[in-house]
Amino acid sequence: MTPYFCDLHIHSCLSPCADDDMTPANIAGMAALNGLQIVALTDHNTAANCPPFFAHAKRLGLIPVGGMELTTAEDIHAVCLFPDLDGTMSFDTFVAGRRCKIPNRVDIFGNQFLMNEEDEVCGTIPELLIPATALSLTEAHAEVTKRGGVLYPAHIDRTSNGILAILGELPPAPVFTAYELHDKESAERLTKKHTDLSDLVRTVSSDAHHLWDIAEAKFALSLPDEPYSSDRVRRALISRLRGES
Repeated sequence: MTPYFCDLHIHSCLSPCADDDMTPANIAGMAALNGLQIVALTDHNTAANCPPFFAHAKRLGLIPVGGMELTTAEDIHAVCLFPDLDGTMSFDTFVAGRRCKIPNRVDIFGNQFLMNEEDEVCGTIPELLIPATALSLTEAHAEVTKRGGVLYPAHIDRTSNGILAILGELPPAPVFTAYELHDKESAERLTKKHTDLSDLVRTVSSDAHHLWDIAEAKFALSLPDEPYSSDRVRRALISRLRGES
């Protein structure tokens, strides 16, 4: 088992609330400077910038993970991660048909830039990406699992779109096997109040919308990696988050 420093929740310039300089190349560069080894790109309700992010991350020796921060029909934010790019983009296509079709107002919400592998803007997504989708938490979990991925609630220690703030408690017999904290210092307080959390895998991620928000090498998960390959480590990560190892 080898410890890998991770940040599993980062937004690119495709998320309207993120800085325009959160390009795939810049994210990969800052992650490498910060000593991270596994980095997930998780834009709001889309994974369209994951292919160029994979290319830039691999050039810098990072292990990229394709993902999405999904807003469920309950208005809960959930991190969705996948063991390969094919599964990521399959889920992206599925979610695209279940997004709210409200046009983006760039002057209010910000740009939604699609990027290419040269880190150039190659288009935009016209509908606003941040509203709730038509997918319930249970439905989304089933679709992510079908593609070999893992879904878990994001930043449960925040009042904005956190599952505890929305529902008040964890659902009985939750379908998810992990959860995310934004602030690791909130772990003791939350686990005392919500004892079921002790049965789940804990992650700590930045939810970065600015380059300076990307985490430094502090949170790590120990994963099997022999014989080594980035694909093996990525699959081991998903397996760990699914509570399988």
